[in-house]
Amino acid sequence: MSIQLIQQAIFYMEKHILEDITYTEVAKSVYMSSYNFHRIFSFITGMTAGEYLRKRRLTLAAQELQKTDISIIEAAYKYGYETPESFSKAFARFHGSTPKQARQKGAKLHLFSPLVIKIIMEGGRIMDYRMERRESQRFLTLVRAFPNEIINDDADYSISDFWEECFGKNLIEPMKQLRIPGKRDLYGLCSPVKDSESHFNYGIGIVLDEDTDTAKAEQFMENGYSIWETEPADYAVFKCFGPDGGCLSETWSRFFREFSPQTGYEQAEASDYEVYYENGESGLFCELWIPVKCN
Repeated sequence: MSIQLIQQAIFYMEKHILEDITYTEVAKSVYMSSYNFHRIFSFITGMTAGEYLRKRRLTLAAQELQKTDISIIEAAYKYGYETPESFSKAFARFHGSTPKQARQKGAKLHLFSPLVIKIIMEGGRIMDYRMERRESQRFLTLVRAFPNEIINDDADYSISDFWEECFGKNLIEPMKQLRIPGKRDLYGLCSPVKDSESHFNYGIGIVLDEDTDTAKAEQFMENGYSIWETEPADYAVFKCFGPDGGCLSETWSRFFREFSPQTGYEQAEASDYEVYYENGESGLFCELWIPVKCN
């Protein structure tokens, strides 16, 4: 189970807290790809593995400065900083006090304890979903590659900017017209991220089926559009209600925090996608289709 592996990863980080470890090494310790580890850890804990290590090291550094006669220079190197200056800046940002002030009685410091992940079924929260099987599907898409690092960064708007750019250049509406009225739904497709590659693909498109003018689709391909084909897969489907993409991020978070631990399903290595319906129900931002397998 992914959530148990994350706890094992936390134990590993605590054991090697003073070593120069990266999240890639931590992922390997629990036999996960660095991408899956980075994404699942962030959704479950609300922070990256790097941020966790930084907060824990600064907590331990403050305790040692208070209890021993270790010098600030020694503490800087011991807790992973290249210079005393960078250590002092990070220390002050986290604690609100400088390393020198931390030695004095009455200094206010922050304590960040080791994480212990527990599976808790909370009352009053219903997560509606349905299971769907889809055979191989083909889509006509506008595709762009994005750095792996942005996929779990709520402060990054590269993909939403891509949507705005495509709408602004009138690249989406002509594609929608290939579909029959009432079925002009849009898809946002995301390829599985691989450790061996630095980027993943994201595509905006329409499904190619009997309700699509496939003859005209050939003309689009001559103008930079691509065919995206998905493999047969089982999907957990979630409705995302809200005014913007925030509900989408929240659904991904609940998938890892609640759905996966409680059902035994985990994300499979296949394209996931969002469906933006032409005639969706009131308040529906999109449907999120996540390929899953039993763990």
